[in-house]
Amino acid sequence: MSNDGVNQRRRRFLTGATCVVGAAGVVGAAVPFVGSWNPSAKAKAAGAPVKANIGKIEPGQMITVEWRGKPVYILRRTEAALDALDQTADFIRDPKSENSEQPAYVDPVTRSIKPEYLVLVGLCTHLGCAPMYRPEVGVDPGSGNPDDDWYGGFFCPCHGSKFDLAGRVYQGVPAPLNLEVPPYSYDSDNVITIGVDPEGAA
Repeated sequence: MSNDGVNQRRRRFLTGATCVVGAAGVVGAAVPFVGSWNPSAKAKAAGAPVKANIGKIEPGQMITVEWRGKPVYILRRTEAALDALDQTADFIRDPKSENSEQPAYVDPVTRSIKPEYLVLVGLCTHLGCAPMYRPEVGVDPGSGNPDDDWYGGFFCPCHGSKFDLAGRVYQGVPAPLNLEVPPYSYDSDNVITIGVDPEGAA
């Protein structure tokens, strides 16, 4: 066998090996680059906006997303839940949300931009426990006993604080304030961004 044949085979082998190594290098460089487009865990903790798809939430259903290391509840309220807000007003400490932490552009009673969707930081304003969603009407969320004054809402299992379906705190419980409404805006009918006001300011 001639040296030319050996050299050609060697050249082809080295060229192929170089291409494979080069392609692997390109992929290795591209993955971190593409990954850098997503907010890092540190950026999220510092308050990077978070998008949530609300299009598949059924009436009466709630989902939870994370923003700034906190749970954010997104509840799609039924017509009955919205009507119940008037019924709970007499039991609520701050029914018009005059002392609540919430953006100025949300309605003070429904505490939302669009009445159907409620967006809340899921931390009790007493000591920061996570309240549980308790939509069952007429059933005390703590004891399970009948309660004609309960129209559904949120119940904190740590110390018994109660909030209605707008996140407004009941009278006579440890929590001093309504649940916080974070800044948020609608990108479309089905997508909201938590951490960004409608005007675009973070």
